[in-house]
Amino acid sequence: MIAHYGFKDGSGDWYVIIDTDKCNGCSRCAEVCLAKALEVGPDEMDIFREEPVAFIKREECKKIRYTCAPCKPWAGAEPAPCVAACETKAISHSDGWKKLYQGLRR
Repeated sequence: MIAHYGFKDGSGDWYVIIDTDKCNGCSRCAEVCLAKALEVGPDEMDIFREEPVAFIKREECKKIRYTCAPCKPWAGAEPAPCVAACETKAISHSDGWKKLYQGLRR
């Protein structure tokens, strides 16, 4: 299952995307998350899954645009630490951040 944590508004798509079928619950992403927005625990999207899975804390979803901004590639980290730590490639980010900062790189 593909879980989208975040929001979409007039300024773009602001999501951390976790493929729960790929996530093995290892916690590496949560350990390297500078904002401590990621946790590993029961899968709220799939109540029948018994293994733990990574997810974004509920209170971080509406502010994920700002929570994750310091880890984006234009801030010096390529790729984001949580993405790099995920050996199963279960985590990705929407491109709202790329679109926002395209003008700043010119």
